[in-house]
Amino acid sequence: MLTGIHAAFIGGDARQLEVIKKFIELDAAVTLIGFDNWESNFTGAVKRPLSADVLRDVDALILPIVGSDDKGYVESIFCSKPLQLTEEILAALPAHCCIYTGIARSFLMSVAAKQNLGLVELMDRDDVAIYNSIPTVEGALMMTIQNTDFTIHNSNSLVLGLGRVGVSMARALHALGAHVRVGARKSSDLARIFEMGLTPFHIDELSQQVDDADLIFNTIPHVIITAKVIANMQHHALIIDLASKPGGADFRYAEKRGIKAILAPGLPGIVAPKTAGQIIANTLSRLVFEQTGNRRNRNGSQG
Repeated sequence: MLTGIHAAFIGGDARQLEVIKKFIELDAAVTLIGFDNWESNFTGAVKRPLSADVLRDVDALILPIVGSDDKGYVESIFCSKPLQLTEEILAALPAHCCIYTGIARSFLMSVAAKQNLGLVELMDRDDVAIYNSIPTVEGALMMTIQNTDFTIHNSNSLVLGLGRVGVSMARALHALGAHVRVGARKSSDLARIFEMGLTPFHIDELSQQVDDADLIFNTIPHVIITAKVIANMQHHALIIDLASKPGGADFRYAEKRGIKAILAPGLPGIVAPKTAGQIIANTLSRLVFEQTGNRRNRNGSQG
């Protein structure tokens, strides 16, 4: 239970609703900031405007998966007014407060360090990222089917990167009967790809590997599918870029060559917001409980 914990939620999308429900069920005191246009009221939660006064007794500040931009702006589909965090507003948080977000950019990292506040990036955690890879892969498969006139089965499919999403993507394609090749750099990853029954190749060989590729799924968050690589692709090839913005493909050159390339970050929140929200809610509620318990134990031992 989260009895006695004050959690403030700032902005977000449909995923955040599942997290809010979970915190209310666990008896937390919940403040909603940036939910002006959300018509259904949560029993046990109060809506407030963004201000320093609202944050003075907050134990956990919960931001959307995308966090804030480098100027402190937080996205919210439930608010028509811009939400901007400032250093002055965050300075009102008590010293024990922890900020939870999916991804922290420079603004959040800088302010948290300056104010000596805890900062947790959920997408850095293996448990969240692995669970999240399930709706990511389902969304990628949906986009593939919508944008091709051939089956995934028997296709030549490339997966770039063997991280949390790359592993799940490669397994799903293999299960659907695709001929799967996976590009990676580390020798241990290449060995793992071979052990999975797939065909490994070093990412430096990408230009030579794409000449017969029908489908290319990128998970590497820097430009790896360059103009040189795209020049070797077949015209019917489809690129699904699952890396975070700005992605890992030269989209301008792909368009020039008539090759369809789709940047698709944040698929869990688009294709399965309920499941994606529950994944975040379960992990986040546990983390907040542990953080509060640790703080209480420290305070008790000091007393």
